Amino acid sequence: MMPPVIAESLFKKFSLLKGELDERSRRIWAATEALAIGHGGIKAVANATGISESTIRIGKKELDQGISNKSIEGPLRRIRRKGGGRKALTEFDGSLVSALDALVEPNARGDPMSPLRWTCKSTRNLAKELKKKGHPVSHTKVAQLLQTLGYSLQSTRKTKEGSSHPDRNAQFEFIYEKVKGFQKIGHPVISVDAKKKELVGDFANKGKEYQPKGHPEPVRVYDFLDKNLGKITPYGVYDEFTNSGWVSVGVDHDTAQFAVESIRRWWLRMGCKTYSNATELLITADGGGSNGSRCRLWKVAIQELVNETGLSISVSHFPPGTSKWNKIEHRMFSHITENWRGRPLISREVVVNLIANASTSAGLSIQAALDLNEYPTGIKISDEQMRSLNIHPGEFHGTDWNYTIKPST
Repeated sequence: MMPPVIAESLFKKFSLLKGELDERSRRIWAATEALAIGHGGIKAVANATGISESTIRIGKKELDQGISNKSIEGPLRRIRRKGGGRKALTEFDGSLVSALDALVEPNARGDPMSPLRWTCKSTRNLAKELKKKGHPVSHTKVAQLLQTLGYSLQSTRKTKEGSSHPDRNAQFEFIYEKVKGFQKIGHPVISVDAKKKELVGDFANKGKEYQPKGHPEPVRVYDFLDKNLGKITPYGVYDEFTNSGWVSVGVDHDTAQFAVESIRRWWLRMGCKTYSNATELLITADGGGSNGSRCRLWKVAIQELVNETGLSISVSHFPPGTSKWNKIEHRMFSHITENWRGRPLISREVVVNLIANASTSAGLSIQAALDLNEYPTGIKISDEQMRSLNIHPGEFHGTDWNYTIKPST
């Protein structure tokens, strides 16, 4: 594919010259540019200028003839009279452009039952559908017309976060003030979340890494679960104040008990050393999953941790549809993913080592360890167990998003 800079340069050149060039001069100029580009030059110049490939080939043939026999005159210098030559297809078929535009955007202007609504909108498919509607056209002409209409091949972009809660911004402001208050008095604030599960074994992993030329790392063709190695679930704890984190690499289910056990291990191995005088802890977490705002087991497990450590633990959940705002996502998980790009996770030990060796120029440090415990699913928490919690609702959305759990009396 021709670099965009060259395509833009060709387009600008042709825009400036086309008013001064006659028919023959245009094809000779186009052929000259195509020869300068080399392989794929004819197609590249055609796409950039709108001059057909066949016309450029004729110009190239004329150049070849002129080079081999400089005495050729007459017919080669002939210029058609003004207005001569075949008319543009759009002049014969005035509704062609609108018909094509309707096919590309069936939701807005076309037939909602168009078969192209459900199939790949390739230039060949579009040309085939246009012929059925009485507009005979080639797929190459369709490509030129699409460029004229301002269309280009594009992938999807993740921008929609779902429905927005009316108190979304207010909750972000509440969390911001809460975090600043905790940090001001030297109490720890952690961001927690579970990273997506990963297959363990010699499976393909997205990305690239340096290998001897012609010797890529061999991996399996199909991503079928290895029954001996299974999957792993990394659950992370990120401390923004110290720019450090802990990851428990679980081998069983991602449950609330697993999530709280990961927080417990962070506190015992890292947190209590850094915050030896702390009496409170603030956790910011997503609103769903194993640490969800509606998960009863999460609150019961937090109460158990509170009783063990003597800490009062406050929890603030992000509003629905805003999980990507969780700091652990772009401050820690993104760097872990970058560190193991292109590398097969051939064993659990390799996963732990790759996580622990993830770092940044800003000084991120991570500790990691395997969690071989089993975490059964389907545990039910009764109303009586919920009433036994020493839970204190916050002043804003206290029944769901913001609450503090204190040691049982």
